[in-house]
Amino acid sequence: MQGRYNLIPINLTLLCLTACICQNLYAETGSTEPVLLPTLKIEATRTDTDWLQTPASVYRIDQNNNENNLGVNLSETLKGVPGLQLNNRENYAQDLQISMRGFGARSTFGVRGIRLYVDGIPATMPDGQGQTSNIDLSSLDYIEVLGGPFSSLYGNSSGGTILTSTKQGEGRDSIQLGYSGGSHDKGRADIVLQGGADQPNEPSYVVSSSYFNTDGYREHSAAKKVLSNAKLTWDLDDGSKVNWIVNHVDINADDPQGLTRAQWKENPKQVNDALNEYDVRKEISQTQTGITWSKPINDQHELYTMAYAGHREVTQYQSIPRCSLNGTVCRPNSAQLNPRHAGGVIDFSRDFYGADLRWTGKDLLPNTRFSAGLAFDYMDEDRQGYENFDSNGKYGVKGNLRRDENNTLWNLDPYLQASWDFLPNWTLDTGLRYSNVHYESKDHYIVVGNGNDSGKTDYDKVLPSAALTWKINDQFNVYASYAKGFETPTFTEMAYPTVGTSGINFDLNPATSDNYELGLKSQNRFGNFTVAVFQSETQDDIVSGESNNGRNTFRNADKTLRQGVELSWNKKLWRDLTAQASYSFIDATFDADISNTDPAKVVAKGNYIPGVAKNQAFAALAWQPETGFNAGLDVRYIDKLYVDDINSDAAPSYTLTSANIGYVWKNADWKVRTFARVDNLFDEEYVGSVIVNDGNGRFFEPADGLNWSAGLSLTKAF
Repeated sequence: MQGRYNLIPINLTLLCLTACICQNLYAETGSTEPVLLPTLKIEATRTDTDWLQTPASVYRIDQNNNENNLGVNLSETLKGVPGLQLNNRENYAQDLQISMRGFGARSTFGVRGIRLYVDGIPATMPDGQGQTSNIDLSSLDYIEVLGGPFSSLYGNSSGGTILTSTKQGEGRDSIQLGYSGGSHDKGRADIVLQGGADQPNEPSYVVSSSYFNTDGYREHSAAKKVLSNAKLTWDLDDGSKVNWIVNHVDINADDPQGLTRAQWKENPKQVNDALNEYDVRKEISQTQTGITWSKPINDQHELYTMAYAGHREVTQYQSIPRCSLNGTVCRPNSAQLNPRHAGGVIDFSRDFYGADLRWTGKDLLPNTRFSAGLAFDYMDEDRQGYENFDSNGKYGVKGNLRRDENNTLWNLDPYLQASWDFLPNWTLDTGLRYSNVHYESKDHYIVVGNGNDSGKTDYDKVLPSAALTWKINDQFNVYASYAKGFETPTFTEMAYPTVGTSGINFDLNPATSDNYELGLKSQNRFGNFTVAVFQSETQDDIVSGESNNGRNTFRNADKTLRQGVELSWNKKLWRDLTAQASYSFIDATFDADISNTDPAKVVAKGNYIPGVAKNQAFAALAWQPETGFNAGLDVRYIDKLYVDDINSDAAPSYTLTSANIGYVWKNADWKVRTFARVDNLFDEEYVGSVIVNDGNGRFFEPADGLNWSAGLSLTKAF
């Protein structure tokens, strides 16, 4: 067992990181990319503390330090955050694969196990399913990433929390026009209008819209995306603040799917379906709006409320055959010939809305802060399944109805939070949330051989948390924290029983976890430094079952264990030259056997959880003056990724190097910004992500080799 904890050598990247941390640098403390901003209040933990005093692994990243890129994927900005793993599938039909300390790694599409928020509005449904596609990087101000026990304050599926915030309009009215392009006919055009309020009680505004298209790195991976985002802000005379946000996104993307190892080695650009017979693809449309209002009643009391509503439509064409063949003859009752099969086209329409009301009281007792709130979320989904072939046997079209159901779920979570400075240098933070999620499915497709699959279930858990902080001096803080975690299966994960037929899989149980963390933070002349040691013990963890032809099933693992260490450091070295480094070690394993009638498929205790990199490292240098020439260089290392629970194969480790240059010129009315960058500078062949437990062995989603991008934007103030 001892050998499991030996760190794998990670060549030049880790050596660079170690050298950076150990350097004896005598310069002014500053920030870099991503930027930890200790002088700013951290909002994610709701503790009204700055970065140094916050008893959690939390990082703030400023978007204005990440402008030398296309501005399409969140992975362009969230680089180097310890514990956070972002895998770019090079597949716009399936979104990014995001995991934090191993939570969420099971996702074959979208985001699981991590709560997402955009301007305080959930981008995650009550069941824990989220997406990053509606995050607009053109108008983004900053991102806060919260990991570890403190994230349980956000309730269900909060193995981590990512909160993004749109800029607030300020100063004179201005218009920005931009265009950027790159490899594989990538092109992105955007426009941003913004302005501050001229009179009291008038709104400031930011309105952004962009169009992106690409032919894709792989065959049959073209995509188009239209994204618009608007934010109005009122700073009222009574001290209250109102934000109104409207967001819309349309995506049309082809899906090249995963490859076997042999296919990947033969030609990583190929589509899984060599003849493209199934025309696998996805269409997404979503509109969302929300409003937040905060008001200080007096020096001791403050109110906050949020309300939102949205609508989402998805149509997905899969590569499921009509039947399995015995030679040239269809096997009876196989694939879509099975009367309980849900078809090869997913089509759903979803309405969602919710609200959050919170009161905060300060110094009601000496040196205390209290918060109490109530969060409500609701989702109503009409889901249909269709055959993916017509009467002539042509695939890639919408055929006969095979599934028709209405799914609803909701939660109503009360929560409390308290902070007490019980000694001059000691603080106790506590929290309590009652997380409850209620599922109901009404089946409207009842035919011969396919009975009524209606049903409902409820999941609930009390989630306590506590953190103790010791301020050693003005430069060092130590903290220890604990929290109970809770993660329900999503409706999409419950969509198919493990046998691959239709009907909701109500046999899936929610996962619960005990999460521990010990951390040290420092801000001194050598820079900003953090170290966190963590452990998460999970019961009934939700893990991927077998995936066949795009149909993904899930099951519970008795026990899993995640433990590791995270390091981060950043510093302004000289003038506008900054440096940053981070390292993560995550030992994520099954902590009990998973039996199987097939001895070859038994998951042994000690096997690694697939999709989780044991080691990650990042190092970057950047020259970033406000105007003039700027440049950056970064190196990222990702350890190998196991592809299935039995650890039969793995995507190999890789090291990527990226470089960028730019120039900014501005005067009173005009601003011109240009950039050029090269990613994967040394043209390494690697797998961007893996499809966990794919039943056909198509685990590998290859990523791009050497690729470039460049852009220009013009801004005019009026």
